[in-house]
Amino acid sequence: MENASSVKEFILLGLSENQVIQKICFVMFLFFYMIIMSGNLLIVVTVMNSQHLKSPMYFFLSYLSFVDICYSSVTTPKMIADFLIENKTISFVGCIMQLFGLHFFGCTEIFILTVMAYDRYTAICRPLHYTTLMTRRTCDRMLICLWVGGFVHSMVQTLLTSFLPFCGPNKIDHFFCDVHPLLQLACTDTYAVGILVVANSGMITLSCFFILVVSYIVILVSLRRQTSEGRHKALSTCGSHITVVILFFGPCTFSYIRPSSNLSEDKSVAVFYTVITPMLNPLIYTLRNEEVKSAIKKLWSKK
Repeated sequence: MENASSVKEFILLGLSENQVIQKICFVMFLFFYMIIMSGNLLIVVTVMNSQHLKSPMYFFLSYLSFVDICYSSVTTPKMIADFLIENKTISFVGCIMQLFGLHFFGCTEIFILTVMAYDRYTAICRPLHYTTLMTRRTCDRMLICLWVGGFVHSMVQTLLTSFLPFCGPNKIDHFFCDVHPLLQLACTDTYAVGILVVANSGMITLSCFFILVVSYIVILVSLRRQTSEGRHKALSTCGSHITVVILFFGPCTFSYIRPSSNLSEDKSVAVFYTVITPMLNPLIYTLRNEEVKSAIKKLWSKK
């Protein structure tokens, strides 16, 4: 990737420069990453092997878990390794690749959560048409569209950033490469680029959030006409999804739809959506979903 930069590598300052805190963080985040991998992989394997989890909801849930694995793996292994070394460098190309992966999987996760909300709306508000609206072919097309959407968003963010000139300094006050920290290091006026970056991220985040809010307002209104048993079942599946949406959209909205001025604040929030949320997602979906828990028990009893 050619650009006018004299900087060939960046130094990541990480979460803390205190050696004791870094060792504590190494153990803690290694444990978190192991939970992320095992929890999300368990959901993927369970959905693939269970004959009772073939509905569109579980189809998209398995891909959400897969994306969580990839999304966290873009930044977390590097962060964990950097806790043990003094020279926390990353090459220019490696930095741009990390930025691309972060936005690709992050945007794809936003689209998956939006599609899952539409699936719940269709299942609860249009139950008689559900099987004809949410066919496997339709789900596959939705999946292709959300992967393409994530790719296009990530390419825009990456191209806007990668062709900026970086002349020094090369210290990034973060634990991974992202757009806002890199904009602050560019040796040119980045106001226009910053506006485009925020507009790109903001348009996607806010439009998807609007679809989510409208979907759940319609769902809540329609639930008044159902029996208490049907209402309880619907709220159980919707509750898990709403919790995940809040945990992911909240920090992402804080970080990406405003011009960044406080990187120390941003990297603390980034821990939440790159590590904590992918770790909690499997727990949220399994603890509140009897079908998933039953399928996991059957899978392990077979093993």
